[in-house]
Amino acid sequence: MTTQSTQLKPFIDALEKSGIVSREHLDGLQFQGVNGESFSQALIRQEIISETDLLRFWAREAGFVVKESFTEAEVSSGPIRDIPIHFLKKNAMFPISLDNKKLLVAISDPLHLEASDQLRTMLGCDQMEVVLSPSAEIIAAINQAYGQVSNGAEHIIQDLDEDEGFIAEIEEQSEADLLDETSEAPIIKLVNHILSQAVHYQASDIHIEPYQNDLKVRYRMDGVLYDILNLQKRLHPAVASRVKILAGLNIAEKRVPQDGRIQIRIGNREIDLRVSSLPTAFGERLVLRILEKDLRVLNLQEIGLASANMALLKKLIRISHGIILVTGPTGSGKTTTLYSALNEINTPDKNILTIEDPIEYQLNGIGQMQVNSKIGVTFASGLRSMVRQDPDVILVGEIRDQETAEIAIQAALTGHLVFSTLHTNDASGAITRIIDMGIEPFLVSSSVQAILAQRLIRTLCPKCKQEIDPGLIQEEVLDQEDVNFDGPVFTATGCDFCMNTGYKGRSGIFEFLQVTETIQSLILKTSESNVIRKKAREEGMLTLRQDGVQKVLQGLTTLDEVFRVTQV
Repeated sequence: MTTQSTQLKPFIDALEKSGIVSREHLDGLQFQGVNGESFSQALIRQEIISETDLLRFWAREAGFVVKESFTEAEVSSGPIRDIPIHFLKKNAMFPISLDNKKLLVAISDPLHLEASDQLRTMLGCDQMEVVLSPSAEIIAAINQAYGQVSNGAEHIIQDLDEDEGFIAEIEEQSEADLLDETSEAPIIKLVNHILSQAVHYQASDIHIEPYQNDLKVRYRMDGVLYDILNLQKRLHPAVASRVKILAGLNIAEKRVPQDGRIQIRIGNREIDLRVSSLPTAFGERLVLRILEKDLRVLNLQEIGLASANMALLKKLIRISHGIILVTGPTGSGKTTTLYSALNEINTPDKNILTIEDPIEYQLNGIGQMQVNSKIGVTFASGLRSMVRQDPDVILVGEIRDQETAEIAIQAALTGHLVFSTLHTNDASGAITRIIDMGIEPFLVSSSVQAILAQRLIRTLCPKCKQEIDPGLIQEEVLDQEDVNFDGPVFTATGCDFCMNTGYKGRSGIFEFLQVTETIQSLILKTSESNVIRKKAREEGMLTLRQDGVQKVLQGLTTLDEVFRVTQV
């Protein structure tokens, strides 16, 4: 060890005496104390001791309480509003509560005494109680807490109002954490706030919309747009320019649509933003689609299928050949369902290939190909190349034309299992659409195994949903079969947890049409979707609305929500 402060000697002696660190390791430690690194951090960085063992040592030798994790209430109520985030991250400390000038703070290193005193001074505390927590848990709590500070926009807008001569700074795109951004430029702070809050509220899209007299910022959450900010119209050029700079777009060109992407990090989350600009009468409208890189692909059991249909789908996705179609409008969760199915059958003995536009999530063990029309890579050309790669399973992002449909059906008839999507309103309509593309009915009937139509419904907020009398909805669902009114029925109310919407999260409702021998025979006679739909219902198929009503009676959603996403 090159330097050894006399203040550290009792700590070093205790470590050696405990037997968890040998004298040989301590003598070999390179510790200079530079860049704010403490002796404990040097021990961990050089893998002389693990952080877990070090926390246990402090608990045993000095009587510290070790707190392994933080509750959501502790994170959301922590007194962090006026403390710089970089100070807390640098020193790995998180203030949990402040009550009558008594501070409870979690730290990862008791040797950071000076930083603890600084924090106590910042918060004006008389007393301070310290608990120990892993540094990763502390950093995660800091990121989450700062993401929940939601009134930052008002302060930023106030800065803009006070600075009439503001200029939007042009900076290179950075991989730095957006929560650590310390730039004083109000426009940069405002755009960073809009992005970080959208991620915090789990929005899927950000809309920046100029109108004649104002600029609106809206988030799409659980499939519904909500007004978030109403800004002065004069801010629009600067906000649009800042977003376009981040996305690598031409800020001088405002007359034609442009597309780009932004890669950012917010806390410990990697975010990919697809940016689209569109010229309108009052300026460029921007839409940012939010895709989280590390977002977990749902298990098939989590998408919301009824147990009987789930068992059938699990059986069908393991057959050797055929086509399985998922239909529905844009944003109805088709890709998520297909990814879940692929995840279910993704084993080392299968060669699975996909062609998508765009590739939304990376799937381990699966070859994924991006459509690129600029160089001639279309669904049809990509699919034609894929069948020469000896695949067992193929996913085609969407069947858009006759050529793609023909190749997909040929692949299915020659021993491949093909998954794909179509934009139709219901399951039976998919058959009509494929035949209308010019595919012979006998090819459709012999290749298509099942069609899954779906919609996404918002699920009730677990913290504020209220039970109501089932009789209030009974008359509205009398046309549904097999309705059991024994269970509780709930209505949406609204609270802070769900942003007063009454809903939190989404689930799927489904219409599962299996192409049985009866349906096959019917397809050969007619492509009329209503006839096929009627026969499928006779065989037990639940419509989208019927499946939605079942979820109402399970206490998952409301009848209004089911009616919103299904057709009469």
